[in-house]
Amino acid sequence: MPLPQLPRRPRGARTATALLTGALLLIAAQSAPAASTAAAHTSPGASAAPSAVQVNQLGYLPDGPKRATVVSPSTTALPWRLRDAAGRTAASGTTAVRGADAASGQSAHLVDFSSYQRTGTGYTLTVDGRTSHPFDIRANLYDGLRADSMSFFYQQRSGIPIEASLAGAAYARPAGHLGAAPNQGDTTVPCVSGVCDYTRDVRGGWYDAGDQGKYVVNGGLAVWQLVNSFERAKRTGHAAALGDSTLRVPERGNRVPDVLDEARWELEFLMRMQIPEGKPRAGMAFHKVHDAAWTGLPTRPEQDAEPRELHAPSTAATLNLAAAAAQCARVYAPYDAAFAARCLDSARRAWAAAQANPDVLAPGSDSTGGGAYDDSEVGDEFYWAAAELYATTGEARYRDAVTSSPYHTASDVFSPFGFSWQATGALGRLVLATVPNRLPAADLARLRASVVSAADAQLSRMAGQGYAVPLPADGYVWGSNGQVANNGTVMAVAYELTEQRRYRTGALETLDYLLGRNALGQSYVTGYGDRASQNQHHRFWAHQYDASLPNPPAGSIAGGANAGLQDPVAVEKLQGCAPAACYIDDIGSYSTNEVAINWNAPLAWLAAFAAERG
Repeated sequence: MPLPQLPRRPRGARTATALLTGALLLIAAQSAPAASTAAAHTSPGASAAPSAVQVNQLGYLPDGPKRATVVSPSTTALPWRLRDAAGRTAASGTTAVRGADAASGQSAHLVDFSSYQRTGTGYTLTVDGRTSHPFDIRANLYDGLRADSMSFFYQQRSGIPIEASLAGAAYARPAGHLGAAPNQGDTTVPCVSGVCDYTRDVRGGWYDAGDQGKYVVNGGLAVWQLVNSFERAKRTGHAAALGDSTLRVPERGNRVPDVLDEARWELEFLMRMQIPEGKPRAGMAFHKVHDAAWTGLPTRPEQDAEPRELHAPSTAATLNLAAAAAQCARVYAPYDAAFAARCLDSARRAWAAAQANPDVLAPGSDSTGGGAYDDSEVGDEFYWAAAELYATTGEARYRDAVTSSPYHTASDVFSPFGFSWQATGALGRLVLATVPNRLPAADLARLRASVVSAADAQLSRMAGQGYAVPLPADGYVWGSNGQVANNGTVMAVAYELTEQRRYRTGALETLDYLLGRNALGQSYVTGYGDRASQNQHHRFWAHQYDASLPNPPAGSIAGGANAGLQDPVAVEKLQGCAPAACYIDDIGSYSTNEVAINWNAPLAWLAAFAAERG
């Protein structure tokens, strides 16, 4: 059966709060210190001017693709020259004329210097008198990004002090939302009116994005991707790179892979969101917890004085818990059997509760103080959760739920726009295609072929564009960078399944786009590239509004181009933009420039994949 198309609002009904949040931003901007904006533009980390020769500003792997895009109206090929840091010519050639590029509105040429494999730093590419930003060619190119993109999650932790020794002095802060004044805390949180008559301890977890809410559906997807990254690395012989003492987390040295330590912080929170036995709708998960009213910018987590509230349980949240906890039971078993057993018990109870309450939907109107994260179709969540439970237990009841789902045989599970918290059917497909299970051989072959077919579709889409983006021209929506990265992970899985290098190439070129080879020549990842985003929308990392606060830490990805122009800054500054150019590095542009756990998770996944050697 045809499946619902991905809504063009990947962050969901947060757009319903646009006017209120916009007003808060304007108030904050008017009350910000006069020097703060100037400081943001004159700091040592300020971005360089754009170039017409767009490259991955971090660089390229010696054995990987090395392509660049040149903006030029010329209809004939142009000479290009690759120079090393000393200015010596390392390679040369002529461009391939691509012509009009629909997403960017530009006329593009392509440069391919993939055959050049000598390592070095400070390379530049010059075409028709214009020179790119500098970049490196080296085998360890992505090691730093692997660590930094994972560190993002530690720095988004709620309920624990962020230590200077792990995050840097500028990012150190007291624990947020534990009840120390002015916080009202997450340890005894009541429900919104009419939902429950008790309180819950829902401390911990990750702050979702630029706000300090915690949402089960977004948390479920993000934690699944981190754990899936480790599970994939373990299958392919690269688990040591994500092992104990490889990341900057306080649990390092405990003989548990650090990525699993980080993910556990969120998993423990997700299980705290489960309604206990003896209460109405026991086993379901509350949809979210956040402030009773929207806070302004800046607001440090430990200084948030708003009351916190639990919002009504939903089937989608319950199934996210079931899927993430079932995955946890399988992956954590070798490291902490008791925790794995607790995860499996939680997953089973969540599954049973979702079956008993299959159509409890989060309303789009519930957007006061936090995003609604509404979802009107939960068949995909049922499929994903069943796939995880079956992969973990092998039990017939979960197998039957998998094989009876329309998502198991549908041809359009892999959307061109990528999977998301609102479209999780592809996750079930990826699990069943990669985690050993007892489905019939023909069924497994079909599932794996569907992953490869989805990757082929993305490669075909990339080949027809000036910037090789795994996204259609009408796919530049709220959080487009997350969708791009998710599609990159599908190509990486296809590489695992087939060992055909074209899929690795596609995954690596996805990173090229995110790191500067795009219509704006903008690296969307803080700290990576001469022209990198540094003013993402965040209540603590708010240097643009308050010079005493830091910019986002290295490894934080911006949401990316959004043709919808869904915030006041975007409306004012980006009118008439081509879809792929609808982005501005301004803290007020929450619809193009926010951070979020579900966008950093696929970045971390891809960085770990790209960093693998051998």
